[in-house]
Amino acid sequence: MSVGDAMNLAGAPISWGVCEVPGWGFQLPPERVLAEMRELGLTATELGPDGFLTPALIEEYGLRVAGGFVPVVLHDPGHDPLPELPPDPPGMLVLAAATGADGYDTRPVLDEKGWATLLANLDRIAAAYGPGACLHPHVGTMIETREEVGRVLGGSSIPLCLDTGHLLIGGTDPAALAAAEPGRIAHVHLKDVDAALAGRVARGELTYTQAVREGVYRPLGQGDVDIAGIVSGLNRNGYQGWYVMEQDVVLSGSGDEPVHDVRRSLAYLDGVLGVG
Repeated sequence: MSVGDAMNLAGAPISWGVCEVPGWGFQLPPERVLAEMRELGLTATELGPDGFLTPALIEEYGLRVAGGFVPVVLHDPGHDPLPELPPDPPGMLVLAAATGADGYDTRPVLDEKGWATLLANLDRIAAAYGPGACLHPHVGTMIETREEVGRVLGGSSIPLCLDTGHLLIGGTDPAALAAAEPGRIAHVHLKDVDAALAGRVARGELTYTQAVREGVYRPLGQGDVDIAGIVSGLNRNGYQGWYVMEQDVVLSGSGDEPVHDVRRSLAYLDGVLGVG
């Protein structure tokens, strides 16, 4: 039995360096990404940047849609985000509280009016989509830090995407959050992190993009996140959603082979879950 048979496991284009940020790096074609996912035995994927993958193309490669990452401005009182959202998303609608600017290296400070707007919009989205939408705390967005994550948990009803990497870089212990709020976790992005590089981002010594280029994200099991403990804890608490393997990378050209790191992550999950 494979790890994919034992848990709802999906891949993501960002593990192949495909990102919505302009100038992020070399972008591989969707056909290569999907073919390599299929060769690895993955049965589902997130959509990646808007327009990169379509449900029809994913189905052509024998995969399913686990969800889609959608950055959207939620804090502007003069902007209604709901018309921007897909009315019937294929898979989980994974929202990020976008700043309104490209990239994740800087962000503004949110005032009280902005907070009230953001929390109200999250509740509107939760009412409209139910358990089919969640908020992804993400470096370089309006919800990044431990305090901000706590404010969302206390001030809205939206479920969360537990991204183990972005939470750690932003100052939240992902294992502690998963243990404390298992009922609020609707989707999981499994990332492993080099904590030393993450600390340099927190101290302002590196931008987020520089840290990704330097390898802040590691194959699962090769960083400082307790991936095995998080997965086993969520499973004990009845989690039945997707686990999306992500190792954000920046590629330099078509000769890069990110598939090798994805294979290492799969092998790690096979080992720690005892299903290899």
